[in-house]
Amino acid sequence: MIYYLMGKSASGKDTIYRHLKKRCPTWREVVLYTTRPIRDGEKDGETYHFIDDARMDCLEHAGKVIEERVYHTVYGPWRYATVDDGQIQDPESMEYLMIGTLESYCKMREYFGRSTLFPLYIEVPNELRLKRAEERELSQQVPKLKEMHRRFQADEIDFSEDRLRQAGIIKRYQNINLEQCIYEILKDTGKPDI
Repeated sequence: MIYYLMGKSASGKDTIYRHLKKRCPTWREVVLYTTRPIRDGEKDGETYHFIDDARMDCLEHAGKVIEERVYHTVYGPWRYATVDDGQIQDPESMEYLMIGTLESYCKMREYFGRSTLFPLYIEVPNELRLKRAEERELSQQVPKLKEMHRRFQADEIDFSEDRLRQAGIIKRYQNINLEQCIYEILKDTGKPDI
């Protein structure tokens, strides 16, 4: 099973991911690939595999890209991809935890099959998300507030109610209280005693 975390920007996906990994250490991680610049505190090979466009093109031409998204940011295009590099071996019998977008979730579901992916859609009120995002950006050596605002606008389209419905997203995990949110996820994934 692939437990697939998704939600709008600054909904707390990374924090939830870390808590779930700590409580479910047997869930395997899948590190995505990106051409975007590394942020303060991120580690190559852990947060993402940070590569350039030429390397991403090589992976694509080799038929290794399972799904890819391109974001046209104020800094130019940033590409993100899930790559068939041996990280996902047997999702029928092994458990994985991934973070992505609604679009990437749908592409992964097409690739691996509907029954293999378990959606974990995280929601937070817009005011709280904006506050979290601004705090995160202002803590960076070079804050990218313009890009943060672009992401917020794009999220309204990317996670529209129509798109959520088309993707079959019914359950929503509210991340107002982190412990309650994690408890709900663990209960729904069959890990309530952890």
